[in-house]
Amino acid sequence: MADYYDDNDLARFAEMGRERPDLMEKFFGYYLATLEEGDLTRREKALIGLAVAHAIQCPYCIDSFAQTCLETGSNLAQMTEAIHVASSVRGGATLIHGLQALRAVDKVSM
Repeated sequence: MADYYDDNDLARFAEMGRERPDLMEKFFGYYLATLEEGDLTRREKALIGLAVAHAIQCPYCIDSFAQTCLETGSNLAQMTEAIHVASSVRGGATLIHGLQALRAVDKVSM
Protein backbone atom coordinates (compact mmCIF):
# COMPACT_ATOMS: atom_id res chain seq x y z
CA MET A 1 0.00 0.00 0.00
CA ALA A 2 1.26 3.44 -0.85
CA ASP A 3 1.65 6.02 1.88
CA TYR A 4 -1.70 7.18 3.20
CA TYR A 5 -0.62 10.81 3.09
CA ASP A 6 0.48 12.00 -0.32
CA ASP A 7 2.74 15.08 -0.44
CA ASN A 8 0.93 16.15 -3.62
CA ASP A 9 -2.43 16.38 -1.84
CA LEU A 10 -1.61 19.71 -0.19
CA ALA A 11 -1.42 21.37 -3.60
CA ARG A 12 -4.81 19.82 -4.44
CA PHE A 13 -6.57 21.14 -1.33
CA ALA A 14 -8.74 23.57 -3.31
CA GLU A 15 -10.30 20.60 -5.12
CA MET A 16 -12.34 20.04 -1.96
CA GLY A 17 -14.49 22.89 -3.25
CA ARG A 18 -15.45 21.04 -6.41
CA GLU A 19 -18.99 20.26 -5.25
CA ARG A 20 -19.50 23.28 -2.98
CA PRO A 21 -17.22 26.10 -4.15
CA ASP A 22 -19.20 28.57 -2.06
CA LEU A 23 -18.25 26.78 1.16
CA MET A 24 -14.61 26.39 0.15
CA GLU A 25 -14.43 30.08 -0.70
CA LYS A 26 -15.79 30.93 2.75
CA PHE A 27 -13.32 28.58 4.40
CA PHE A 28 -10.35 30.06 2.54
CA GLY A 29 -11.52 33.60 3.29
CA TYR A 30 -11.67 32.85 6.99
CA TYR A 31 -8.47 30.78 7.02
CA LEU A 32 -6.42 33.42 5.23
CA ALA A 33 -7.86 36.19 7.41
CA THR A 34 -6.73 34.39 10.55
CA LEU A 35 -3.16 34.34 9.27
CA GLU A 36 -2.97 38.04 8.40
CA GLU A 37 -0.84 40.35 10.49
CA GLY A 38 -2.81 41.64 13.47
CA ASP A 39 -2.04 41.84 17.16
CA LEU A 40 0.11 38.78 16.47
CA THR A 41 2.74 38.81 13.75
CA ARG A 42 2.61 36.37 10.84
CA ARG A 43 5.68 34.72 12.38
CA GLU A 44 3.94 34.21 15.73
CA LYS A 45 0.84 32.86 14.01
CA ALA A 46 2.96 30.43 11.99
CA LEU A 47 4.56 29.11 15.18
CA ILE A 48 1.11 28.67 16.74
CA GLY A 49 -0.05 26.90 13.59
CA LEU A 50 2.97 24.60 13.69
CA ALA A 51 2.32 23.72 17.33
CA VAL A 52 -1.38 23.05 16.72
CA ALA A 53 -0.54 21.02 13.60
CA HIS A 54 1.59 18.74 15.73
CA ALA A 55 -1.04 18.51 18.47
CA ILE A 56 -3.72 17.44 15.98
CA GLN A 57 -1.17 15.38 14.03
CA CYS A 58 -1.93 16.74 10.57
CA PRO A 59 1.05 16.04 8.29
CA TYR A 60 -0.20 18.47 5.66
CA CYS A 61 -0.46 21.26 8.23
CA ILE A 62 2.96 20.38 9.64
CA ASP A 63 4.52 20.67 6.17
CA SER A 64 2.73 23.91 5.41
CA PHE A 65 3.39 25.62 8.73
CA ALA A 66 7.01 24.45 8.89
CA GLN A 67 7.56 26.16 5.54
CA THR A 68 5.69 29.29 6.66
CA CYS A 69 7.73 29.40 9.87
CA LEU A 70 10.94 29.44 7.86
CA GLU A 71 9.57 32.03 5.44
CA THR A 72 8.57 34.35 8.28
CA GLY A 73 11.92 34.16 10.06
CA SER A 74 11.63 31.40 12.64
CA ASN A 75 14.57 29.09 13.14
CA LEU A 76 14.56 25.40 13.96
CA ALA A 77 15.16 26.02 17.68
CA GLN A 78 12.05 28.23 17.89
CA MET A 79 10.01 25.74 15.91
CA THR A 80 11.17 22.89 18.15
CA GLU A 81 10.25 24.87 21.26
CA ALA A 82 6.75 25.51 19.88
CA ILE A 83 6.36 21.78 19.20
CA HIS A 84 7.42 21.00 22.77
CA VAL A 85 4.81 23.44 24.10
CA ALA A 86 2.15 21.61 22.09
CA SER A 87 3.42 18.30 23.40
CA SER A 88 3.28 19.44 27.02
CA VAL A 89 -0.27 20.79 26.60
CA ARG A 90 -1.37 17.54 24.96
CA GLY A 91 0.31 15.53 27.71
CA GLY A 92 -1.28 17.64 30.44
CA ALA A 93 -4.70 17.23 28.85
CA THR A 94 -4.21 13.46 28.84
CA LEU A 95 -3.20 13.45 32.50
CA ILE A 96 -6.03 15.70 33.69
CA HIS A 97 -8.52 13.40 31.97
CA GLY A 98 -7.11 10.64 34.16
CA LEU A 99 -9.24 12.16 36.91
CA GLN A 100 -12.25 10.75 35.04
CA ALA A 101 -10.85 7.27 35.59
CA LEU A 102 -10.12 7.99 39.24
CA ARG A 103 -13.68 9.26 39.71
CA ALA A 104 -15.09 6.11 38.05
CA VAL A 105 -12.95 3.86 40.24
CA ASP A 106 -13.96 5.80 43.37
CA LYS A 107 -17.66 5.32 42.52
CA VAL A 108 -17.22 1.56 42.20
CA SER A 109 -15.08 1.32 45.33
CA MET A 110 -17.61 3.05 47.57
